[in-house]
Amino acid sequence: MLILSGIKYRVSEPFSEERLRLLAAKKLREAPERLKDFHITKKSVDARDKNNVFYVFSVAFRIENEHKYLGIKNVSVQKPYSFSVPKAVSGLSPVVVGFGPAGMFAALILAKAGLRPTVIERGRCVERRKRDIELFHKTGVLDTRSNVQFGEGGAGTFSDGKLTTGKNDPLIKTVFEELVSAGAPREILYLAKPHIGTDNLINVVKNIRCRITELGGSVLFEHLLSDIHIKKGSLCGITCDTPEGKRYIDCDRLILAPGHSARDTFELFARKNAAMEQKPFAMGVRIEHSQDAINTAMYGRFAKYLPPADYKLVAHLPGGRSIYTFCMCPGGYVMGAASEKYGVVTNGMSYFSRSGKNANAALLVGLSPEDFGSDDPLAGAAFQRELEHRAFVSGGGDYSAPVQLVGDMLLDRASTSCGRIEPTYKPGIKMTDMREVFPDYMYEALREGITELDKRLKGFADPEAPLTAVESRSSSPVRILRHRDSMESLSFKGVYPCGEGCGYAGGIVSAAADGIMCALALCESLM
Repeated sequence: MLILSGIKYRVSEPFSEERLRLLAAKKLREAPERLKDFHITKKSVDARDKNNVFYVFSVAFRIENEHKYLGIKNVSVQKPYSFSVPKAVSGLSPVVVGFGPAGMFAALILAKAGLRPTVIERGRCVERRKRDIELFHKTGVLDTRSNVQFGEGGAGTFSDGKLTTGKNDPLIKTVFEELVSAGAPREILYLAKPHIGTDNLINVVKNIRCRITELGGSVLFEHLLSDIHIKKGSLCGITCDTPEGKRYIDCDRLILAPGHSARDTFELFARKNAAMEQKPFAMGVRIEHSQDAINTAMYGRFAKYLPPADYKLVAHLPGGRSIYTFCMCPGGYVMGAASEKYGVVTNGMSYFSRSGKNANAALLVGLSPEDFGSDDPLAGAAFQRELEHRAFVSGGGDYSAPVQLVGDMLLDRASTSCGRIEPTYKPGIKMTDMREVFPDYMYEALREGITELDKRLKGFADPEAPLTAVESRSSSPVRILRHRDSMESLSFKGVYPCGEGCGYAGGIVSAAADGIMCALALCESLM
């Protein structure tokens, strides 16, 4: 099978596969009907020239005497890809801690290997979790076990479901194929910037859970890891807190995928003297703009032909810090994402249609261990907690979030009212001054960064754009160290630190791929 890339398709022209096939055949100087098994492998938008915006496609196809076409520009042989799950020797059922992307895909691979994994998840199933989150956003009543951070699917379920990643890992194809098999839109297999949407993700994660249980695994909700039992340096069991009390589970292999917000789990491993370290991360605010304004800034007069636009921006400031956007949600909403009492946390979310009036993105200031003032591995988590509590107090103490307009921040004054862009955060907002939340160096970095990013995206520094604090859970502040080859903890044999929470991923796709790698390493240990 061959790949032909670089096919330009006018965004103003209605799409049809027949037209795309014709364009491909023209480049190959062949009749369209000679291209067999024709399908799209990549679709992106080229908007570098606002006067000439177009789609760029790559397609795969079969044709007789394929070698004859390899000299044509942008034609290449499609690289074969295969993935198989080894059948591991059965023993004690391995345990997976956490049912976010890393834990979910680890459990799926273990189940396919015939190991009948037991998953423990502190939160609730996704159907119940959805109701708990809606109740919090409506009433401000927080459930610390079931929220945007904790529960089936992890924090990524109640986001945009973005599947972009900087990793070049062949396992990513396996992740995408499993997601499609579980009900994700097929277009994620070829879009340059794929997303699933929270509304679709709810069903996708439920379907993956059902697949795991069909293969002999089990998923135990409202089971919080409270202790690990080590004998002569090796795992021999765990204890969980459940609604019925303490529960002991006998196990000698455990994949630890608790997510980036599992501070009590980090504290447990610190008490056990596990090898851990601080790691750089970032915190800041959610910034909102009119989605129509972002569309125009990105696509010009062609915006009316294209889906809602996204962006990704970064600036390196003169003082040495970096500021960047993260988890941009076109047509989305800013959500209350607290998981601990007396702290305000924000996150972004979009439905698959991305039909909301506002665009939002995390606007983050890069932080390093030097900022925390301590060698304690948990110093970064303590810093997160401190800023979340400041936001809670600044917001009025009822999980309302502090909001300041860009124009007021740039003039270094408190905000007293909203402008034309209405903040979407729930449970509620309070207009304030972000100096109440951030230390001076972060506040000044935000001010300087907004001005710099406006040079890259016209309108980013819209004076009426609301800033909502605090965006503190972009990644884990901790890394639980593991061996490069076996992927086991440096401290405990049989424990596999995994995913974003343990410091080895950054987003749904990379976390899922890391979960697969840890599962394969565990399987190999049983052979």
